[in-house]
Amino acid sequence: MSPSLGVQLYTVRDEIAADRPGTFAALAGFGYRQVECYDVLTDPEALRADLDAAGLAAGSVHAPVLAGPEKADAAFRGARTVGADTVFVPYLPPERFADADGVRAVAGELAEAAKSAAGHGLALGYHNHEFELSQHVGGVPALEVLADLLDGLGTPEATVQFEVDTYWAAVGGQDVPALLGRLGDRVTHLHIKDGPVTKDDPMTAVGAGRMPVEAVLAAGAHARRHIVELDRCATDMLTAVRESFDWLEGKRR
Repeated sequence: MSPSLGVQLYTVRDEIAADRPGTFAALAGFGYRQVECYDVLTDPEALRADLDAAGLAAGSVHAPVLAGPEKADAAFRGARTVGADTVFVPYLPPERFADADGVRAVAGELAEAAKSAAGHGLALGYHNHEFELSQHVGGVPALEVLADLLDGLGTPEATVQFEVDTYWAAVGGQDVPALLGRLGDRVTHLHIKDGPVTKDDPMTAVGAGRMPVEAVLAAGAHARRHIVELDRCATDMLTAVRESFDWLEGKRR
């Protein structure tokens, strides 16, 4: 089965702040049927109602589940409320990936959080930025060290998944298709974005930048979900989101 195609709502955060129902209607009009939420702590019931009204489903969410038991529990409840099945830790400080002890500690926390998520009927995963790939531990990118450590900590009911942000992996110096090949089926979600492959410059609609997106899609075809995300864009964001959907759908046919 082909991966589903969605959009991370953080991409259109400014538009959501101005008109959430209208923005959701626009995404649905472009052809999106699935989204990834970035805030399920602030009134998830209202968020679910607006998604339902637009005909959009939340497959996964980003949430700070390592920020303490109370916030984790609220995040898991929010994820269930919006209808998601997977929660991703969206960010940890770069210094936590600077050495073997730091990565080992992250692995232990994620493994414990995955058990808590499973108790809510949810899967847990980790989403990278560039530093988990540019920083190496024993000559190996820190993200791969983390993945290998988690292989020995998880259980069949609570396996930590990976959502590879393909753009930030490239900014971190990786051959992204090769990275996806090494991580294999531990990668269940991909963030698809495009641009000049630099840390600070604006991104572009998918297909209009320097990312080898077709090779990335082929290498990540085993993932369950491909999710468009543009952190920032030099052009109108909704236009870029629509163009990204059209380009990706053209490649998936």
